[in-house]
Amino acid sequence: MRKIIILAGLVLSCSTSLFAQKIMTRTGKVSFFSSTSIENIEAFNNEVAAAYDVSKGDLVFQIAVKGFKFEKQLMQEHFNEDYMESSKFPKASFAGKIADYNKVDFKKNGSYKVVANGTMTIHGVNKSVSIPGTIDVKDGVATFKATFNVATADYNIKIPSIAEGKIAKSIAITVNAILK
Repeated sequence: MRKIIILAGLVLSCSTSLFAQKIMTRTGKVSFFSSTSIENIEAFNNEVAAAYDVSKGDLVFQIAVKGFKFEKQLMQEHFNEDYMESSKFPKASFAGKIADYNKVDFKKNGSYKVVANGTMTIHGVNKSVSIPGTIDVKDGVATFKATFNVATADYNIKIPSIAEGKIAKSIAITVNAILK
């Protein structure tokens, strides 16, 4: 009986230490903004899944494309049907690693400038990217933040000539995810 209790204690302590090295969320936020002389386009997605391995620096984000919400329903329909073809390409993702990940101390409150290097997949196109951002740590909770631009042409997102002046060629993306 004593051996079983010791074994159970070891398994529990090992699994707790392994679990503590990974932090995650399913309620991350990603928004985008496109500004043109005709109209601004903005959308928000509050159902972003993200996971980070503290011990290795591995970072993964996954976004359901249909999760983006627009102020105007017609914009949302055009986004999903005409531009992003979200039935054909339902997810966008990032998988990579934080450079110098070991300089972030998750046990100490602070703000850490970081760079995430990896592969962004949008509209079925994989592209190597380097994204600057910040990891803010407060009381053991980490907030990952980044702002960067995505060129629609880089991901084969076709803008019809009739809408060319209404949609910017470069879209500003903002990420804000609290991982626990």
